[in-house]
Amino acid sequence: MNNSYTDLVKQTFKFPQEDFHVKDDYLQYNNVDIKALIDKYGTPLKLTYLPKIGMQINKAKKMFANALKKHKYEGKYFYCYCTKSSHFSFIVEEALENEVHLETSYAYDIEIINKLYENKKIDKKIFIICNGFKQKNYTSRIARLLNTGFENVIPVLDNKEELKAYKKSVRVPFKLGIRVAAEEEPTFPFYTSRLGMRARDILEFYVDEIEGNEHRYQLKMLHIFLNKGIKDDIYYWSELNKIINLYCQLRKICPELDSINIGGGFPIKHSLGFEYDYQFMINEIVRNIKAGCKRSKVPMPNIFTEFGSYTVGESMAHIYSVIGEKNQNDREIWYMIDSSFITTLPDTWGIGEKFLMLPINKWNEEYQRVTLGGITCDSHDYYDSEEHINEVFLPKLTNGEPLYVGFFHTGAYQDQISGYGGIKHCLIPSPKHIIVEHDKHGKLIDWVYAKEQTAQSMLKILGYENNKKTSRS
Repeated sequence: MNNSYTDLVKQTFKFPQEDFHVKDDYLQYNNVDIKALIDKYGTPLKLTYLPKIGMQINKAKKMFANALKKHKYEGKYFYCYCTKSSHFSFIVEEALENEVHLETSYAYDIEIINKLYENKKIDKKIFIICNGFKQKNYTSRIARLLNTGFENVIPVLDNKEELKAYKKSVRVPFKLGIRVAAEEEPTFPFYTSRLGMRARDILEFYVDEIEGNEHRYQLKMLHIFLNKGIKDDIYYWSELNKIINLYCQLRKICPELDSINIGGGFPIKHSLGFEYDYQFMINEIVRNIKAGCKRSKVPMPNIFTEFGSYTVGESMAHIYSVIGEKNQNDREIWYMIDSSFITTLPDTWGIGEKFLMLPINKWNEEYQRVTLGGITCDSHDYYDSEEHINEVFLPKLTNGEPLYVGFFHTGAYQDQISGYGGIKHCLIPSPKHIIVEHDKHGKLIDWVYAKEQTAQSMLKILGYENNKKTSRS
């Protein structure tokens, strides 16, 4: 009987895979020697492999190019990076190296745009798609971009009142988008997305507020985003065709309208058993848009996407050491890690997200069913199931080096949700963050982006390191 962890994986999945293989009993991730990084930096650590970002972007661009060619599609494709997935400069700048456009969600995103322009990472021709429910501090910053010559900034109207802010403050002709409120899938606790305008109100809004003012502002884009993501099911195709039909209706009275933005939603690999036919889905999206336009005898629109998780998610891993084993009863074995899931992978705690989890070493040891536990005092700080099965199996602990465990494809949202550099549950520190990239000669290099968070930095935030005492009135 084969009982090693290697046997378990090979019996369950096709392995090795494109971004994972084992060399000398140690897991390699995109050909990165993780054990060498552990030896150099210790654990816990976060690892960002920057080249993966460009790989994802160019893969999507190529598949859309294939689809446009196959269907003889007459519009263009524009890839936007959704900044809220990860705002870090090294992420955004790496994406921009691959000729993408940007999507923003809040006022402070515009300050990032200003810094990117100041540092000559972008020019004023880049498309900036401005989404979200916008307060004055957001609309005023958008207006400032427009007034200073960013010709392809497109504020996407979330409600009817938003247009008034731009009428007052924008002094140049500008482009507009409208977000269409999607119908949520039946399992949601509400029927319609809180974001965007009701589809039935948009035609009337266009006629009353936009038509006839083309010398000042033009409707250029319809936008939709589905929380469920881009999936091959009746719900997705139904919602997509609703916006295609709305585009066709509007296009007949609005010749300036030339783009459909389908948002984001491409899934990423959270299991070795992940299967998703990206090219098929892209082909079907393009085919559906073309077919709708042909039926209505209107020009085919440009297609925009706003891929965030897809762009950055597969570029990061979190690496932990197992620092102890606890047998709490006859059936449950706990492996305690040297960090916390709540603080470093909050999606596992908050929404029950499952990430691709693999041991770094001990692949030839026997395996057993375990539950991984974090070191906070919270009973919910644990990880006990993988995406493909409601269990976790890992090699048994043996003498010698500790067992190292990696959670992969964790690059989207985790730092934004946990609050990078702030106060964490039980004052568990943020782990050190290591960047791996290619130098100008194509050689892999690694460097420390951030050291492990210190006690002093937390005490300063909490007010214990201030020179002056605070008083309550």
